[in-house]
Amino acid sequence: VKNQSVLTLNLDGVIEDYVPKSDNPFDELLGTNDGKFELAQILNAIENAKTDDKIKGISIELLNTEAGISQMQAIRNKLLDFKTSGKFVTAYSDIYTLKSYYLSSVADSIFVNPVGMVEFSGLSTEKLYFKGFQEKYGVKMEVIRHGKYKSAMEGFISDKMSDANREQTLSFLNSIWGEILDDIALSRKKSVAELNEIADKLGTSSITLAVQNKMVDKALYADEYELKLKKLSGVAVDKDLERISLADYIESGKGQIISTAKDKIAVLYAQGEISYGKGDESYIGQESMMEALKKLREDKSVKAIVLRINSPGGSALASDLIWREIEITKKVKPIVVSMGDVAASGGYYIACNSNRIFAEPTTITGSIGVFGAIPNMSGLAGNMGINAEQVATNKGANYSAFEPLSTEFHDYIKGSIDEIYQTFIGHVAIGRNMTTAAVDSIGQGRVWTGKEAKEIGLVDELGGLNDAIAYTAKLVKLEKYKLTVYPRYEKDIKDAFSANPFMKAQENKMIEEIGLENYKMYKTIKSYQKMEGVQA
Repeated sequence: VKNQSVLTLNLDGVIEDYVPKSDNPFDELLGTNDGKFELAQILNAIENAKTDDKIKGISIELLNTEAGISQMQAIRNKLLDFKTSGKFVTAYSDIYTLKSYYLSSVADSIFVNPVGMVEFSGLSTEKLYFKGFQEKYGVKMEVIRHGKYKSAMEGFISDKMSDANREQTLSFLNSIWGEILDDIALSRKKSVAELNEIADKLGTSSITLAVQNKMVDKALYADEYELKLKKLSGVAVDKDLERISLADYIESGKGQIISTAKDKIAVLYAQGEISYGKGDESYIGQESMMEALKKLREDKSVKAIVLRINSPGGSALASDLIWREIEITKKVKPIVVSMGDVAASGGYYIACNSNRIFAEPTTITGSIGVFGAIPNMSGLAGNMGINAEQVATNKGANYSAFEPLSTEFHDYIKGSIDEIYQTFIGHVAIGRNMTTAAVDSIGQGRVWTGKEAKEIGLVDELGGLNDAIAYTAKLVKLEKYKLTVYPRYEKDIKDAFSANPFMKAQENKMIEEIGLENYKMYKTIKSYQKMEGVQA
């Protein structure tokens, strides 16, 4: 890190709560974690830059950032704290998406390319409905669910959005939009009403309008912006500006807060969908989670655990096994939950019995409900003249994808789903000190933001991971401590070669061909194929 440096915040890549380090040299050789930022390292780097005499200020230069709103809010709050040092924070981009503008709005000044773009038109969401498609082609998903708001599979059983789903969707969109507006209004010295009017009237549809409406301070070319950075950094016009990227700053060792304390607080990451099995950095499996919890409760140097959840849920069975291991561990040392972008359904299942729950205001949580889904192609088979005949030793309710769903099998699955739902709300009732009737009234699969969840008792505190860690330290009376991170994943050479670089090249090629949004849709469909058993 050279003197008079500007830290360039260019978060072009994926931001994840947890990017596990590996001792396997092939991981580095094959670039397993290339293009990934770990949220904690970003926050630590900004914290270190605050007192680093070699860093004169921060330049936010975002373009294509893969981060959730809650992650953006956490970084934004850390930049607000950085500004108390008196160092400058500026922002520049050719194109501001709503998400990148939200983060950049924390800057002292915002600059944009004269022929660039600023998106600011509110939040919207779209859901596809396949009922007509299924009826036309004779292939459908048989969906059995508990919870009138449980909308995960609604697209397969209806041709339009239900009133209940529209209600909850509008509610959480308004809640998230309200958070965004409050933060931007404070930084840009505007009222929420003004910002809404700008969004309604597309007041940033041209750069001229964006400047007139004071959403950006000035239109500049990159070389002109560079001159501004030189002036702010005290660098002569004819000298080179010293820049250091966030990735290089982290690589220099500034992505961690050094501590010599012996006592530890463990941060246990639960990241991705929940599936029955081992688990790795991309999905939560009960085996690695249970192994980590057992290890942490037996480690005498670990005084408490912060469970960081970023998960939309998944297997109800795996969720319950993790819940049980938390119950056992909680009797030995406290567990505090920190919710990231999403901790819903199974993600809430594994949070509900902790000592305390922290969530960001924009976290998506709740969704206390369960469903089962199985493919049925009896219509297609009939249209093509295919007849399936079954032979069985007993009269139990059997299922065939080539026969219409029988009433007996439907009732059999429905009974199982209802039983798991009752178990789910029972766990929540005990963990949150509520009645099952109270949990059911705010359950039924309904999705809430962290802000809404606090108001109804599903969350205790609003705050990020660092807030949860600070609370945990006070809970166990630790003034000095160091953090240790779990779970640890071991990969052998075979695993490393099977994943990279071939899988990564294939993924990049698909994104290039069909676009990022379509690739996400493809990944969602692929994830449906992996569902086994009842889902939360």
